[in-house]
Amino acid sequence: MLGLNGLARYVLAVVIAGVAAQALAQDYPVKPITLIVPWPAGGSTDISMRAIADAASKHIGQPIVVDNKAGGGGTVGPATMAVGAKPDGYTIAQIPITVFRLPLMQKTTWDAQRDFTYIVHLTGYTFGVTANADSPFKAWSDVVDFAKQNPGKVTYATPGAGTSLHVGMEQVAAKAGIKLTHVPFKGGAETNAAVLGGHTTLQADSSGWKPLVEAGKLRLLMIWTAERSKNYPNAPTLKELGYPFVFDSPFGIAGPKGMDPKVVAKLHDAFKKAIDEPAVQDTLAKYDMVVNYKSTADYRAFVGETIEGERKIITDLGLAKTN
Repeated sequence: MLGLNGLARYVLAVVIAGVAAQALAQDYPVKPITLIVPWPAGGSTDISMRAIADAASKHIGQPIVVDNKAGGGGTVGPATMAVGAKPDGYTIAQIPITVFRLPLMQKTTWDAQRDFTYIVHLTGYTFGVTANADSPFKAWSDVVDFAKQNPGKVTYATPGAGTSLHVGMEQVAAKAGIKLTHVPFKGGAETNAAVLGGHTTLQADSSGWKPLVEAGKLRLLMIWTAERSKNYPNAPTLKELGYPFVFDSPFGIAGPKGMDPKVVAKLHDAFKKAIDEPAVQDTLAKYDMVVNYKSTADYRAFVGETIEGERKIITDLGLAKTN
């Protein structure tokens, strides 16, 4: 039991700590902010996030420095942040949808709903499936025909197990009644190299393949958006090919759990202003990304809804963890 003097000292300490925390939140930020991008440098996500970070830096008044931590289908960076970063607003991360999905598939060190402070939702991807331009696959129907006669021989590269590309390809394969073999990599540079070098039959990835498609080195067989892209008018959508799917793997920004709401609000406002800038939207457009803004509250709600939707998909595909 605390005596009266001890209780008074305890109350005073709590009050002082609260005042100090409020002062820190008001002054924030007083030093550069680290933004973890969980993909290799030079890919479409990295380039887009650097453009967004540069714009947000101007609005928040401190540099936002990108730190590439690739691996685990985009989960290594956020997982590292969740375990080791202070919730002071100086370490934040891009959060791919894999962060929500992987805990449904295997044991992880994080809980997607408990271990992050969600700040702002930003955009999403244009995904597509490519083949080497020298391959015999001129259309997706050629792949399906070959795969039906040769189960498992068609390989496809993605940025990692549990990514939207992996799960999406498995959904497409299940619908088509074919068996494909997944080959995971760390990001777009590796998946590009895999299909170019003939190490895999196909590549399923975001539009980091764009320069290679435009150069005639890769052939775009289909895209996964709701409508055809004006940049690739000859590439059919999944729906046009008879698959009732749209995959764009939307993403946002989060920090470790326990962040001060005032700090969250400052970060939210800076990134919201950033994605409203025409120059940033031009950069996103180069990679067929479109702004998909959600406020802090809406983003938190979206996370819960997405997890439940992914739970059914993963279970139906037989990819759910068993314990």
